[in-house]
Order: sequence, then C-alpha cells, then structure tokens
Amino acid sequence: MTASGQRSESELRRIIKLNRWVLWLSKHWLAIALVILGLYVGLALAAPVLMAVGAEGPANVLYAFYSPMCHQFAFRSWFLFGDQHAYPRQVAGSSLTSFEAYAANDPHFHGLNLAHWTADLQLRSRSFKGNEDMGFKTALCERDMLIYGAMFLAGLLYGRVRNRLRPAPIWLYLILGLGPVGLDGFSQLLSYPPFEFWPVRETLPTYRALTGALFGVMNIWLAFPYLQMSMRETMETVEIKLAQAYARLETMRPDSAV
Repeated sequence: MTASGQRSESELRRIIKLNRWVLWLSKHWLAIALVILGLYVGLALAAPVLMAVGAEGPANVLYAFYSPMCHQFAFRSWFLFGDQHAYPRQVAGSSLTSFEAYAANDPHFHGLNLAHWTADLQLRSRSFKGNEDMGFKTALCERDMLIYGAMFLAGLLYGRVRNRLRPAPIWLYLILGLGPVGLDGFSQLLSYPPFEFWPVRETLPTYRALTGALFGVMNIWLAFPYLQMSMRETMETVEIKLAQAYARLETMRPDSAV
C-alpha cells in the first residue's frame, strides 16, 4: 500500500489472483466435494482388492490410513472375494456363518476365546485383514462404508436438483438421520462392558447398512443446500470485489488518463 493509502498495482494483482481462486472454488465446490468423497470410498474398497492380488504393502498403507477414522473390526466390516460379504459375531443371531466359526481356523486368532468380549479380541479383529476363505475386509466398517457411499451417491443426485432443493428440516434430520444410527449404535455400545445396561446386542450388518445410508443421505440433504447458498453469496461478493479491483487497476494504466 502506498503512502497515500492507495493499493499498489502489485497488491491489486495479488488480490485479484486470490479472489479468482476463491471464485473458482465457490463455483466448483460440489465437484471438489464429490471427488473427495469418491476417493474416500474408493480407496477403502481398493484395500481388499489390493490384498486379493497380492499387493499387501499398498493395501496395508490404506488400512493404516483409515485406522484413526474407524475401528475396522473384522466382525463389523464388509468382505470381498470370500465365502460371505460379512461375518457377524454369533451373538448377532444372523443367518450368515458366524465370525467365530471362521476365525477359529485362522492362526491370527489362535489361543483366543472368541466368545468373550476382550481387548485382545478387539485388537486382533482390528488388525486382521482376511484370508483366502473369508476374503479381505474393506478399510472402513460396514456402517462407515454406507455413510460415505450414500453421501457420495446423494451428492451426485443433489447436483441435479441443487437449485431447487431446500435444506432438510432439523426435525426430519433428527428423526431419519441421527435417530436410527444413534439408536442402533448406542443400544449396542451400552450393552457391552464397561456399561452392560442390558444383555449384549450385536447389531446385524443390514441394520448397520440401513442406518448408515440414512445418516449419509440426510447429511447431504441438510448440509449441501446450506453450502450452496453460502457459495452463491460468496460468488456474488467476490465478483463485485473483482470488478472493483479491475476498475482500479485500469485507472493505474499510463494511457487511462488519455
């Protein structure tokens, strides 16, 4: 800025460059969000594919990357290239062959009482990637895969109605979004140690999938219309700033006074 308080030409050009980036982001935010969601889901699916083709090194990198974001318990994860798509614990009462029946034959779980909920069971189930019979687990658990997968698909659909769809009412988000996933998740959590408020309830893969998908769709319905409104306001503001900056820059040209 000059001594008279006016911005220099170089400062104006930096401001223009910055605002052009902001304008680009505000115009393409949906595409950016969908690319991020697509990669997040796609890489979680890529982990078992890499395991199946023998690329354990890259697969382990993906499992490690997702580990802070998900428990990755084998008995609560989807499996690819195996006998079943999931292996719930026996206490879940699923028609699928139980996790205990398969894990009992794998050296990874030797010496472990699979029927008891212990820290060792959780740690070994978390680190277990799969085997030739069971297939290999996704890098995100059943519920998380459906949450982010549904967010990606709902985001694609939102792109077709973005100028017409209003945000979901909060009461509807609480009933369809938070309600089912909270009820299913906490009723399970509070049945295990150290709480044990009622007999153990291990939720079925179908419940995890349904509640996760509902939560993902409602997240998009609530958040994306607000983001769209915010980005539209940002575009309008930035376009005004750019017009002013270009006009000011024009007055600085030597031939502008002619």
